[in-house]
Amino acid sequence: MPLGVRMSGNGGIKVLVVDDHAIVRESIRLVLRKYDDIEVIGEAGEGAQSVELVENLKPDVVLMDMSMPGMGGIEAIKLLRQAHPEVQIIVFTVHESLEYMRRAVSLGVAGYVLKGATCSDLVRSVRVASVHGMYLDPKSTKLLVNEAIRTRSAADGGTCRRDLSLRESEVLAYIGRGQSNEEIGSKLKLSPNTVQVYRSRMMRKLGVHNKTELVRYALHEGLLAEV
Repeated sequence: MPLGVRMSGNGGIKVLVVDDHAIVRESIRLVLRKYDDIEVIGEAGEGAQSVELVENLKPDVVLMDMSMPGMGGIEAIKLLRQAHPEVQIIVFTVHESLEYMRRAVSLGVAGYVLKGATCSDLVRSVRVASVHGMYLDPKSTKLLVNEAIRTRSAADGGTCRRDLSLRESEVLAYIGRGQSNEEIGSKLKLSPNTVQVYRSRMMRKLGVHNKTELVRYALHEGLLAEV
């Protein structure tokens, strides 16, 4: 697909792919075209072009690389969040860094997916973002959980800042993957009702009102990294 070209619509989730490597853009397009509910409507090779195309093409979701020549992903995200807050942005990157994750999430992105993730993770991130959810792929989630476990012993009394327990932090990390109470319960050997109790308790402790706010707040404040 030539850069910036809009394809004929199929009524699905409209996606704009932003990456400076043509082979990456083509690979994403080939993956997403298999799904009737997702449509790649355009491509951009750098941040400034993505800002222009969002204005012209009105995508639902933007898949944004972080490191590109010229205007990079972070600057483009800042501009898009200001001008088009209704557009959901997923960072699609090679950067396996908690600091990168927190920085992106603090800007209001709807997801963080590593380029080593599976095709199903990429598809799921688009679907979750399209309904204003928040998605972290499994490896990103594992980074957060492992960091929590590594630093767990430094905490007094087995709790973290703002009184989140290790179990609550683990539940929070899986919420970031867009998983349901049933899926989280299966991973952590808890009942769905118990997962919901943890979810409600965390929201009350942190003063947030929905899942997206819960994940963004926790990552921005570094709560998992400071357990």
